Amino acid sequence: PSQSQHDTTESLNHHLHHHNHHCHPHFTMTTFPVSLSFKGQSVTLENSVTTTTTAKELYAQAREAYEWDETVELKLLYKGKKLKEEDSSESVFASWKPNSKKAPKIIVMATSSDTVSQIANKKSDPLMRGFSQEGTSSKQQQQQLDSIWGPLGVQDKNYKFVRFEACTWQSFGHRPNESTPHAFEAIRLLEQLAKDPGIVAIMKERELVVNTLGEMDPIDDRIAANMEKEGGRVLGYNTNRGLRIDIKLRTDDLKGFRPYPQLAATLIHELSHNWVGDHNVVFWSNFAQMRAEYFYHHFLNTGLVKGKTTSELAGLSGVITSKDSILPAMIHELALDMRQHGLNPNMIRAPIEDRLRELDQEYASKISKEQRLGGSSASTSTNANNDPASARERALAAAEQRRRQQQEHKESQQ
Repeated sequence: PSQSQHDTTESLNHHLHHHNHHCHPHFTMTTFPVSLSFKGQSVTLENSVTTTTTAKELYAQAREAYEWDETVELKLLYKGKKLKEEDSSESVFASWKPNSKKAPKIIVMATSSDTVSQIANKKSDPLMRGFSQEGTSSKQQQQQLDSIWGPLGVQDKNYKFVRFEACTWQSFGHRPNESTPHAFEAIRLLEQLAKDPGIVAIMKERELVVNTLGEMDPIDDRIAANMEKEGGRVLGYNTNRGLRIDIKLRTDDLKGFRPYPQLAATLIHELSHNWVGDHNVVFWSNFAQMRAEYFYHHFLNTGLVKGKTTSELAGLSGVITSKDSILPAMIHELALDMRQHGLNPNMIRAPIEDRLRELDQEYASKISKEQRLGGSSASTSTNANNDPASARERALAAAEQRRRQQQEHKESQQ
């Protein structure tokens, strides 16, 4: 039976390790145990892993350990990042100390090809809509499909939320009145979350498929509120490791929806529970890295929809004012979230900074490929054009310039 959790699943007891130095050569061939965790069940690779083991070799060992053949699609995550199965050049544990007390932990995610194709096929079935079609004119249905993100908000064809479900008026104990948003509006909001370019980037990066993104039932929520031990209300559920995610869309008085930035943060929080049930350091490290991607993606998204950046549409323009404001904004947000669990964001500052540095390099090379940024290109030497740092500077300069123009535009309208 499907076990729905109030934002917790069974403990996984993960541990994070940060080692900055590399091993001495005479350690190179020492084997050390590595712990694989699949759906909370651990398997240990005893004598087959060394500091030179590549991702490709690790995937092969994981398949052998679980007796899975090639029809099983496998994903291995180490420190919240996906290892690439075809990577036979880089050593996964190059900076691991073989005499360390604790074994490195690899999280294993697996789906058989059958499951993947079933999920892919559901898209085309018109009966899979998560709400009643009664009483909607084709015009209303068309409006539902028009997302605020315009052409910039498109889910990946493979890694996505497959269907959306809103609560019916029965959940509220009364028919919708002028002060309670209709289920159609709730569906639009769920689709807006699914198509949010920052969320799309996270889903794609981690190759996630969520079968149903639903609205949390307000009556369930009242029951949950009585059960909550941590003081705060439950804002979301993750059922069966991400098969279904429900988000509390409405305010407590049911008169409207919660602020969009809060809903997006809750969705990322629930996606983080796909790997780790407990609110431990591994959970927050994984969440923070996804959050960094979300902010970064919006900050550097150069497209405009009806004159607005995606950052403005996501309600982030006051929060992320420059690239350097991402880290302090995250630390501030995490401090409030982590405090409830007796943790502090400085514990995970290093992985956040690492992820931001990686994003810097990834986006810079991507932007220099995709866009010929106007203005300075004629006067810049070709060397500078090929240098990721200068590509990054140009991208950021363009982003800043765009923001300034918008600011001036707003001021001239006032």
